[in-house]
Amino acid sequence: MIVFDQVTKRYPDSTVDVVNQLSLTIPDGEICILVGPSGCGKTTTMKMINKLIPPSSGSILIDGQDIGSIDTIQLRLNIGYIIQDIGLFPHMTVAENIATVPVELGWKKDRISARVDELLDLVELEPKIYRHKKPRELSGGQRQRVGVARALAADPKIMLMDEPFGALDPITRAKLQDEFLNIQAKIKKTIVFVTHDIDEALKMGDRIAVLKAGRVVQYGTPMEILARPADPFVSDLIGGRNSLKMMNLLTCGDVMETVGLATDFAAKAAVSIQATAQDALAEMFRTGQSSVLVLDDQKNIQGLIRLESLLESVSDYGRSN
Repeated sequence: MIVFDQVTKRYPDSTVDVVNQLSLTIPDGEICILVGPSGCGKTTTMKMINKLIPPSSGSILIDGQDIGSIDTIQLRLNIGYIIQDIGLFPHMTVAENIATVPVELGWKKDRISARVDELLDLVELEPKIYRHKKPRELSGGQRQRVGVARALAADPKIMLMDEPFGALDPITRAKLQDEFLNIQAKIKKTIVFVTHDIDEALKMGDRIAVLKAGRVVQYGTPMEILARPADPFVSDLIGGRNSLKMMNLLTCGDVMETVGLATDFAAKAAVSIQATAQDALAEMFRTGQSSVLVLDDQKNIQGLIRLESLLESVSDYGRSN
């Protein structure tokens, strides 16, 4: 758990606090998104966690221990860090880049080699093909995957991600976001993720901290923020109470009906139970039908989604969150 307790950051030549009495608790195993306009303090907040920037006052605790009492090098070796331009060492191979922190920690060669292969498999880069390549031989998306693997190399409990997908084209960005969420479902790291993109925040975050002028304006789950924006600033940031965005946070399993299913197979279109409610709506529009079947991985029918009940379900979720 990461706890910010009344943390302020003020630079000597400024009368404005970059971060102003920020208090925030980030639970273990969750992705916490820091989102807001340029200059709101989100990157400064993240960088204070690994002491790249020292706070002017207040305290930051990791698992109950004030980071001020932790050796800076040891703290950083145990925190994964991913930045927008990745920062791979161009003269090193993929394997050598991934092994950077384990080497510093004194791991044995066999253990490092096995860990490199394990992580390349995790980010879906075939070890035999990619471990000996140099960064210049990789695409932008592949370099980003290597950056994720390097951040995970020593199995840190915490990861810091500073606009990690911001420099990628929209298609590659969406693909890597999905892949990272799949990885996070397996590894359950505590992640602090900075972005200026509210749609990315809603997609990636377990919790979102909306920052403005160094203060947290609202902190909650994506559904809570969409359903009940705290003030006009948050409402403008998310684009109002957007039902389509809410649908993207719900799976078909969340909104499907099962009562009376055996006698109602009028729907010919079908979606996966893991698909989003927005995917179900899109399939209805594509086929011109007012309902879709919901299938499991074995293509067995698990439920039915009707257009009318889908819209009601989204409204109900919005009111209850």
